[in-house]
Amino acid sequence: MTALSDVTVEIDPGEFVALIGRSGCGKSTFLNLAGAMDLPTHGEVHIGGVSTARMGDAELTAVRREQVGFIFQFFQLLPTLSAVENVELPLQLASQPRPRHRALELMELVGLNGLGDRLPYQLSGGQMQRVAVARALVHSPAVLLADEPIGNLDTETSSGILDLLQHINTDLGTTIVMATHSRDSAARAGRILRLSDGRLSPESPTRPV
Repeated sequence: MTALSDVTVEIDPGEFVALIGRSGCGKSTFLNLAGAMDLPTHGEVHIGGVSTARMGDAELTAVRREQVGFIFQFFQLLPTLSAVENVELPLQLASQPRPRHRALELMELVGLNGLGDRLPYQLSGGQMQRVAVARALVHSPAVLLADEPIGNLDTETSSGILDLLQHINTDLGTTIVMATHSRDSAARAGRILRLSDGRLSPESPTRPV
């Protein structure tokens, strides 16, 4: 079974692009390829002008760690670490200086100032997703990939997360590619790509307009 076929898309720095389509249409595969988590069996994926197929393991690891941030539907926070510890962990693993200072900066950015000592179970779903957003931003990535980031949240909380993503895109200049089922959520983006059975729909603008 082919997850994606004949998909050619160009995404410019600073864009906010939404991927919309039913479950199983290829949205997650698109994000995994865009973030160098998977490599294509045919064709090429270019990040910063370099094909991921030509990168070695060390280069791919560096891209995933430094150039791309990931946000997932189910948060993927470590339950035994506090909120701020979850955010600073990638910096600690990379032996970066002053990880706590950077983590606290990002906790404030996502609206969680003062909640850093709480464990994930002590936070609401929206707060946990904000922690996940802060963690994704910890290396100041050029691209943020969000896979159904509001899939487990209520309408009001979802709106707050979408507001935050728009702020990150507009004010920080971070490129965002977001997969979603929701047309209302997709409308927050500057461009919408519609996937169906692994293919782009004919009306999807594959280049920035």
